[in-house]
Amino acid sequence: MEGKNSLESQLRAAGRRMTPQRILILSILDETGDHLDAEEVYRRAKKLNSNLNIATVYRTLGILKEMDLIEQRYFARDHSIEYYESVNKGEHYHFTCLGCRKIIEVETPKILQVQQEFSALTGAKFTHACVCFEGYCASCVDEEENLTL
Repeated sequence: MEGKNSLESQLRAAGRRMTPQRILILSILDETGDHLDAEEVYRRAKKLNSNLNIATVYRTLGILKEMDLIEQRYFARDHSIEYYESVNKGEHYHFTCLGCRKIIEVETPKILQVQQEFSALTGAKFTHACVCFEGYCASCVDEEENLTL
């Protein structure tokens, strides 16, 4: 978990003013293990700052994304909901269960291997990889199998 001084230094290093709203929203995303959409960020932030409004949250999320302090993710092919994560979580990917909608984080060196192979073949340089996996989690698979017995 990052302290307030570290958050402030991240904002300053990105060349932006440190505002209470930016620090609050960045700390919420840094401290959670959940996958939050803008509405959930707003609900959590509102508990800590009752003067905050949803427009400020959306604007702040956009600024933090522009500053490369957070990432905007989509966990399904239809890109119907945007989720936000701190860049401090490191490189990982997401599996979305089509049954229960649970999101499971996936860490694998295989994506890096594909990037390296592609770069070696083409001379391209990767700056980011966005990979979403979809299917059915073990619980949903078990439930389906039990229904067919």
